Amino acid sequence: MTSTVPAPSATAGAQPSGGIPTRPRISLSTSSTYPEPTEYAFEMAAKLGFDGVEVMVITDAVSQDAHALADLSKAYDMPIVSIHAPCLIVTQFVWGSDPELKLRRSVDMARDLGSEVVVVHPPFRWQRDYALGFTDLVDELSARGDVKVAVENMFPWAVPGRKVAAYAPHWDPREQDYADVTLDVSHCAAAGVDCIDMASDLGSRLRHLHLTDGSGSARDEHLVPGRGRQPVGGLVSKLAAIGFDGHYVLEINTRKAGDRAAREVDLAESMGFLRARLLDSGRFALAGTTDGRLDLAVRPPVQG
Repeated sequence: MTSTVPAPSATAGAQPSGGIPTRPRISLSTSSTYPEPTEYAFEMAAKLGFDGVEVMVITDAVSQDAHALADLSKAYDMPIVSIHAPCLIVTQFVWGSDPELKLRRSVDMARDLGSEVVVVHPPFRWQRDYALGFTDLVDELSARGDVKVAVENMFPWAVPGRKVAAYAPHWDPREQDYADVTLDVSHCAAAGVDCIDMASDLGSRLRHLHLTDGSGSARDEHLVPGRGRQPVGGLVSKLAAIGFDGHYVLEINTRKAGDRAAREVDLAESMGFLRARLLDSGRFALAGTTDGRLDLAVRPPVQG
C-alpha cells in the first residue's frame, strides 16, 4: 500500500495577498446536537459561526429527506458538506436493513445536496455478505468522482476481561486499501492510538476529520476538544499548516447537557478551541517522507 503527501488545496491552502493562508472551514455534525431535531444543528451552526453542516442520517425524518435538508441549507445559509450514512446500531433499521442499499442511498443523497463526502463505518463482523464486498463497493461508489466514500476508523469493543474485534475487515483503516478515510479523534482515544500518528500514517488517504476528544477510556466519549488526552489541537494546527484539503467537522456528544443553554456552551467552547488552533498553524511546516507518511513534526517558527 502506498500513498503520497497531499498537495495543498486551492481553497484550504489558498494564500491571499500578504501570504497568510485562508482559514479552513469548520463544519458542525448534527450528531453534536442530538437528541435535538436536525434543524437545531443548522440553527446552532449559523449562530456560532460554523461554515457548514454534516448530516448524520438517524431516525429523525428530516435527516432522511434530501428536500427538507436542502430547505434547511438554504434557510440558514449552511452548505451540507457531508452525509454520515446510517450505519450505527441505533440506525440499523433506518432506510431498511440492507447496509449496501443504505450506503448507496447515502451517496445519492450527498450527490443531490452537493455534498463531497459520505462517511461510513466498516461493517460489523456479523454482516458477513456486506463485509465480503465492502471494499469493492466503496471503490465503486467513489469511482464516480463526485462523492467520496470515506471509511471511518473505529475501535475494539471492550467487554469484561477482553476486547472484541467487532468490525470487518478491521477497525483500523491504515492497513486497508480504502482510498479515502475519515479520522475520528474519539475513536483514536478508545483504540489507544495517537490521532497525529494515525493522520501521518494515512498520508494522502486522509479525507475527512471528526474533531472531538477522548480520555483514553475504552468508551467512545466524543468529548469537547481539549477536555481529553488526545493531541487534537496539534492535529488541527499541523494539518491546517500543510493546506489539508478535507473537511474539519466537529462531532461531540452533548447528550448529557442539561438544557439547550448548556449544549450551546459546549458547542461554542469547541469552536473557540478549534479556531485558536487554526491560528497556531503557521508554526508548523511539512516535509515529505519516502514511506508515504505525513511528517507532522513540530517546526520552530521562522524568524525574521
